[in-house]
Amino acid sequence: MLAILISLGNWQVRRLAWKEDLLATIDMRIHASPVPLDEALTRMREGADIEYLPVEFSGTFLPGTEQHVLSTWKGASGWNIYQPLRLDDGRVLFVNRGFVPYDRADPKTRPESLPEGEQAITGLARLPLDAKPGFLVPENEPAKNEYYWKDLAAMTVAAGVEGETVVPLFVDAGPYSDPSKLPIGGVTNIELPNNHLQYAVTWYGLALALAAVSGVFLWRRLRSA
Repeated sequence: MLAILISLGNWQVRRLAWKEDLLATIDMRIHASPVPLDEALTRMREGADIEYLPVEFSGTFLPGTEQHVLSTWKGASGWNIYQPLRLDDGRVLFVNRGFVPYDRADPKTRPESLPEGEQAITGLARLPLDAKPGFLVPENEPAKNEYYWKDLAAMTVAAGVEGETVVPLFVDAGPYSDPSKLPIGGVTNIELPNNHLQYAVTWYGLALALAAVSGVFLWRRLRSA
C-alpha cells in the first residue's frame, strides 16, 4: 500500500510538469500573431499541434445553419453558436461564433446576430473530437439542435453540407468590436484546471501517515514481544 501511494504521488508530480508545460504552450500560442488558415492546415497535415493557434480567414456564413453546443459563460448557461462559413475557395469551415444565453438559442430572438456578407475573422484553431469525451456526457441530439460535445460529422449532416469539402477543424472566433451584441465572441476556455500539486501532496501525505501508523504498530509489537 505504501508503494502504491508513493507511486500515485509520483504520477501526479509528472502530471503537474505536463500540465504546466501545456499551459505555458497555450499562453505562448494564443498571444502569437495569427497565420492564414491554409498555413495552419499545412502544419496540421505535417503532424504539428495547431490547437489554440491563432488563424485568420474570410468567408460568408451559410444562413439557417446554426448548430448549438451547450456551454456556460461567466456562470450563465447557454449555447455556443457553431455555424458553417463558406470560404472564398468554396470549402466549408465551422466557426464557433460565440455564446448566447439559454433562452436566446432561436436566431429570431437576436436578429442583430445574423451576419450578412463576407466576414473577416480571426480566431483560435480547435481540433474536433473523435468520440464522446466520457460516459457522463449526454448523447448529442442533432434533430433538436442540441449538442453536448463537438461532433463535426453530425454538425456537417445537420447543417446540410455533407458531400462538400469541410475543413477538419473548428475555429473559435475572437472578441468582436461590439461586445454588447450576440453572440459574445472570444469565449475559448483557456483556464484549464491544474490541481496536480494538491493531489500529489494528498498521496504523499497518506503515504507518510501510513508509514507513521505502521511504525507505531510495529514498535508496539516489538516492545510487547
